[in-house]
Amino acid sequence: MEKVFSYIIGLGAAVMMPVIFTILGICIGIKPGKALGSGLKVGVGFVGLSVVTALLTSSLGAPLAAMADIYHLNLGIFDMGWPAAAAVAYNTTVGAFIIPVCLGINILLLLLRATKTVNIDLWNYWHYAFIGAVVYFATDSIWWGFFAAVICFIITLVMADLTTKDFQAFYKDVDGISIPQPFCQGFVPFAVVLGKAMDKIPGMDRLDIDAEGMKKKFGILGEPLFLGVLVGCLIGGLSCRSWSEVVQSIPKILGLGIKMGAVMELIPRITTLFIEGLKPIAEATKSLVERKFKHSAGFNIGMSPALVIGHPTTLVVSLLLIPVILFLSVILPDNEFLPLASLAGLFYLFPVVLPYTKGNVVKTFLIGLVALVVGLYFVTDLAPFFTQAAQDVFARTGDAAVQIPEGFLGGSLDFASSIFSWIIFHCVHDLKIVGSALLVILTTVLAVINRRRIIKETLLMQATKENGI
Repeated sequence: MEKVFSYIIGLGAAVMMPVIFTILGICIGIKPGKALGSGLKVGVGFVGLSVVTALLTSSLGAPLAAMADIYHLNLGIFDMGWPAAAAVAYNTTVGAFIIPVCLGINILLLLLRATKTVNIDLWNYWHYAFIGAVVYFATDSIWWGFFAAVICFIITLVMADLTTKDFQAFYKDVDGISIPQPFCQGFVPFAVVLGKAMDKIPGMDRLDIDAEGMKKKFGILGEPLFLGVLVGCLIGGLSCRSWSEVVQSIPKILGLGIKMGAVMELIPRITTLFIEGLKPIAEATKSLVERKFKHSAGFNIGMSPALVIGHPTTLVVSLLLIPVILFLSVILPDNEFLPLASLAGLFYLFPVVLPYTKGNVVKTFLIGLVALVVGLYFVTDLAPFFTQAAQDVFARTGDAAVQIPEGFLGGSLDFASSIFSWIIFHCVHDLKIVGSALLVILTTVLAVINRRRIIKETLLMQATKENGI
C-alpha cells in the first residue's frame, strides 16, 4: 500500500486532481462531460500554480543562495519545502490509510452533527498524514501516529466550521465553502488574539490600509505587480558582492524583478480556474449531503485554500515578508532554520487570516510576521524528528525529494511551523498518556461546542422557514 501512495505522490497533484475530481463529480451525480470539465480546470489550476511557484523558487534560488554566502547566512537546518513534507507524509503506513480513515471520521461527525464541513480537499490530507508520520517515527508506534493525525483532522474540521461565516463574508464567490486545511487554520489563533490586541493600540485604526486602498493612494506603486518587481530587484541587488557587480548584473536584476512581478500578477488569474472547476463539484456535493442528512442544513464543502490565495492583500504581504523573514531568521537567537524553498508557500498562511484583519495590510503583515517568527522556532524544534522521518523514507524509497544534504537537519515551514503540529507532537511524544488525554478532552470539548452551535443554527433556520421570514 505504501508503494501505491509513493507512486501517487510521484504523479503529483496536477495529475491526480483531475482524476479525483472527475470521479468524484460522476459519483455525486454530475454528468460525465461536466465532471471531466471541472476536473480538468482543477488540474490546469494546479499546473498553473505549480509553474508560477516553481518560477518563484527557481528564480529566487540562486540569488538567495548568493546572499547566504555573502552575508554568511548558512544555518544548520536545510529547507526541504512542502514536497518533502508531503513525501514523508504519504510514504508511510499513516499516509497510506489517511484518506479512508479521515473520510470515515468526517462521515461519523456529520452523523453526530459535530461538523458541517465535508472535506473533499483530498490532496491536502497529507497535512494530517505529516503530523502522524512524524509522531510515528518519533514514538515508533503506528497507533500514536494515527492518533495524532485523527486529532489534527477533527480540530481542523471544527476550526473550519467556526471560521466559515467570516470566510464566506470576506471573499467573493465562496458561498457554501470552507477551508479545512490545518496549515491555514493554525494561524487563526494568531489572527484573533493579535488582532484584538492591535485594536487596543491608540492610532492603529488610522492604519486601515487594504490592497485596494494602496492602489488608490500610491497608484502603480501600490500594485502587487510593482511591489513584486521592486522586491525582486532588491533581492537581486543584495545578491551582488559589490557595486560594480550590481552594474554588470542590471539585466539579471531587472529580469528577477519582472519574474517576481509576473508571480504577483498571474496567481490571481490562475486561482479563478479553481473557482470555475470546483464550484460545480461543491454545489453538487452540498446538495447530495443535504439530501442524505435531512436533519441539518447549510453544509459547507471543504476546499483547497488555493481558491483564495490570489487576494491582493495576500500577495502584497507575502512578498513583503520574504526579505524581512530572511533577515530575522539570521539574527534571531537559537533559530537554526533559514527558509528558502518554503517561501513559495507563504501565500497559504493568509487565506483564513484575512477575514479577521478585513484585508488590512498592516495588521496582516504584523500577524504574519509574528506567526512566522514563532514558526521558525517550531521548525527548529521539530527538525530532528522531521529528519528522522525523512531519512527513513529516503532509505526505503530513494525519493530525491526527501534527501537531506549531508551535515544538515531537514525542515519545512509547510505545516511544521503550525501551532497544531507543534502542540500535538509534544503532547503525544513528551507527555504521552497525560498529553494524549488532554488532546482528547480538548478535541471532545471543541466538538461538543460545535455540535451545540450547529443544532442551534439549524433550529433557528427551521423556525425562520416555518414563519416565512
